[in-house]
Amino acid sequence: MWNTAERATTISLSPPSIPRLRLHPPRPSGLGRALLDGGWWPRSTDPVGELPGLILALQTHACADDHGPIVHVLLRVADWDGRPRRLRVDGPADARVVRLSWFDSLPAGLLTAICADGHRLDLLTVPVDSGPAEAWAAMELAAHTANHLHTPHLLATLGTATGPADRAETEERRRTWESEGGQWRESPATP
Repeated sequence: MWNTAERATTISLSPPSIPRLRLHPPRPSGLGRALLDGGWWPRSTDPVGELPGLILALQTHACADDHGPIVHVLLRVADWDGRPRRLRVDGPADARVVRLSWFDSLPAGLLTAICADGHRLDLLTVPVDSGPAEAWAAMELAAHTANHLHTPHLLATLGTATGPADRAETEERRRTWESEGGQWRESPATP
C-alpha cells in the first residue's frame, strides 16, 4: 500500500533561483566520463527552495535535448533540511515532477541528477556556510576535467586548515593538483 506522503508533490512557492554552479565543458566522445561533472554552492539547505533552479540550469546546460529531462535526483540526508520525495519544477516551457531520493550512504557533498535516458550528472555540493573564495575554488576543482578527487576530499579543501601541519597538507594538495595539469585558483576573477 502506498503512503500518501510518498506520493505528495512539493511545490516551491518562490521562483527558481539562479544557481551558483560550475560545470566542466562537454567531453568529446571516447574520452570516458569525468569523476565529477561540476560543483554547486546552494544558498540554503532547503531542497524545495534550492533544487528547482539547479535542475533547470542542469537541464539547459548539461542534459540538453539528447538526454531528455532530469527525472530523478539523489541526495545525501545529512546535507539537507526536509526530505520531499517529489518536487514540481516549473520551467519556462513546461512543469514536471522530479523524484527525489534520500540516502545516508552517499558520500559527503555528492548530488546526482539522472536524465530520462539514464545519463547522470554528479556534482559536488559545497556547504552553504563556506566562504566565497573557498567555495568557488572547490567548484572550479570539481568542474575541472582532470579532477581525480571525490567529494569528501574536495570538501576537505574548503578552508579547514588551522595549523602549520594542515597548511602544509593543503599546500601539498595544491602542488599535486598543479603537477597533474590543474590550475589552483585561490580567488576566481568572476564569481
